[in-house]
Amino acid sequence: MVQRKRHIVKAISWRILGTIDTMIIAGLISGSWKIGVSVGGVEVFTKIALYYFHERFWYNYIPFGLDKDSLE
Repeated sequence: MVQRKRHIVKAISWRILGTIDTMIIAGLISGSWKIGVSVGGVEVFTKIALYYFHERFWYNYIPFGLDKDSLE
């Protein structure tokens, strides 16, 4: 259970940083900070979910770099 909580917190903290980046890039490209914030506001939710499921998939199905015995 600790691993799941860690994955959730990690996904959220990474998304905050990624969303700020997306808002800045979208604002610069579009010339509108309103559009940048709108794009960032939408993608934050989709990418948190995508990251979480990606992390869980790797944890459960790809043993590369993991010693599962020491994690449980």
